[in-house]
Amino acid sequence: MSSMQNDHSFTPDEYIQKVRVGGIKPHNAPITLVAYDPRWPELFEREAKRIRSVLGNRVLQLEHVGSTSVPELCAKPIIDMLLVVADSSDEPSYVAALEAVGYTLRIREPDWFEHRMFKGPDTDINLHVFSEGTSEVERMLRFRDWLRANDTDRDNYARVKRKLAQHVWRHVQNYADAKTSIVQEIMDRANAVEQGD
Repeated sequence: MSSMQNDHSFTPDEYIQKVRVGGIKPHNAPITLVAYDPRWPELFEREAKRIRSVLGNRVLQLEHVGSTSVPELCAKPIIDMLLVVADSSDEPSYVAALEAVGYTLRIREPDWFEHRMFKGPDTDINLHVFSEGTSEVERMLRFRDWLRANDTDRDNYARVKRKLAQHVWRHVQNYADAKTSIVQEIMDRANAVEQGD
């Protein structure tokens, strides 16, 4: 679910600085992965309820995505959430409402599907916001659903994640970018099955 490699006119560090809202502190450490926690879906549901309570019918879709949404998959203990709104570039329609209950806008990517990302008020979450009809929404959900249903690819993905996590990463996003090739391999298989190849 990485956007950072899409703009080749910037180095990864420059791009992170460009899209980051507020300051950024380098990670400069390995990535901490933990075993799947059955409480993660409950944390998602709690946050989803809070988001729906402030956005109401502006929430077109709200999904638990990323590794914490896949039973038995190791993950960073951060709940990834996918929020679909009519137009994610229309910040006045949803940003102030989310900020009023403690969410903080951290990433603004107008050149990558008008992606926005918020951190949660009290639970460690990444709330990814996209517009209705964006291809990335479908891709994120297909990846999640494939890993939920396919033990071999889930285990292969976990193996690659564990190996990469041992490295020292300047930014967590650099670790996410390093997973691009394994994610693409898995997506190619998922897409081939869907197309009946």
